[in-house]
Amino acid sequence: MAIDVTSVDEALMTTRAVRRRLDLERPVDQQILLDCIDIAEQAPSGGNQGSRRWIIVRDQHIKDRMAEIYMESAGQWMIESYDKLEGTGHPQEKVMASAAHLAKHLAEVPAIVVPTIMGVHDGSGRPGLFDSVIQSVWSFCVALRARGLGTAWTTAILSRQEDLAELLDIPEGMTQIAMLPVGWMKGTDVKLAPRLPARQITYIDGFARTWEQGPSDPPTLSDGPGTVVEVDIKAKPDVIWPFVSDINFSADHSAEFTGARWADGVEGPGLGAQFYGSNTHKAIGEWEVPCFVDLYEPERQFGWITADVDNPGAQWRFDLQQIAGATRLRFRLIIGPGPSGITRAIEQMPEKEPRILARRIDEHRANMQLVVDAIKRDAEAAQPKRKATGPKAPLS
Repeated sequence: MAIDVTSVDEALMTTRAVRRRLDLERPVDQQILLDCIDIAEQAPSGGNQGSRRWIIVRDQHIKDRMAEIYMESAGQWMIESYDKLEGTGHPQEKVMASAAHLAKHLAEVPAIVVPTIMGVHDGSGRPGLFDSVIQSVWSFCVALRARGLGTAWTTAILSRQEDLAELLDIPEGMTQIAMLPVGWMKGTDVKLAPRLPARQITYIDGFARTWEQGPSDPPTLSDGPGTVVEVDIKAKPDVIWPFVSDINFSADHSAEFTGARWADGVEGPGLGAQFYGSNTHKAIGEWEVPCFVDLYEPERQFGWITADVDNPGAQWRFDLQQIAGATRLRFRLIIGPGPSGITRAIEQMPEKEPRILARRIDEHRANMQLVVDAIKRDAEAAQPKRKATGPKAPLS
């Protein structure tokens, strides 16, 4: 049977945590849930043992008690956190609004599903427990989505596992995995979530080794080799931004970059601004390269290209993303497609091009790591000490 790839992809890409859009009035037929569990049970299972056990809760008295346990475990905190964030524009405001809504209305959800599995995790790292149930529960979520229903993978109630086990008569030796409130979705339109493209987060033959295309076999400079370093900084973007946009900050921490100067008539960073970067390398010597700012979005992106606007020798990018309790800083590099410091070495020893590229990437990444570590240290030291108003950790 031919599989409709487009439909499968659509279901996978639009399965979201649904809370506020759950229809609390429309009943959910039990057979639909059983059909979705049948589908979910076809997921891989360690040792092919089929140890998953599912609990569907529809009884109103049990749902009322589950809602009380959920409220006591985390729901009240979610509601209070949202009250503090409402109207502030905080990155977690929408998430907390959704979480608070579920906490207030859990008892009204048509059905609640609790997946469990036989066994207790012993922390040994051996396969056979969580790796035998998580993919199955995800299949259940996707199957719901394909039928117009939604759910949200929640785990806060598991802080009260003993109470939940007593309520649902779950025996010892069973592990509770999640709580899934299920209902028809109000509307079927779902936007794609903002995510980084695969080329930026997928590494080939080693961590942090990126390629704009390919790579060829063997890899070449035309494949767009690159690398990335990331760090989570306990500071807001406005505190980190001055370090990121300072073209001389890296000079005190990199073993290769020695400093920069703005071109005549340029007073500071901005889209299209030109500066000159000075560098030193034991195999190349000292050199200066013209650079052009091609990404400039205060507190979000700062990037530049080297040598030639139309055919750059390298592309450098800082990206800032505010996450719960911190800012994630990504420092990316793409070598090429134009000539750069390694071009001559490759021309002289073309048979060693893959090795030359790998060694150069390693050198760059080492220096980039030194730079982001320094930004983290200085930004966290500069972060004003203030009482947190938002959630300290992501919710599930």
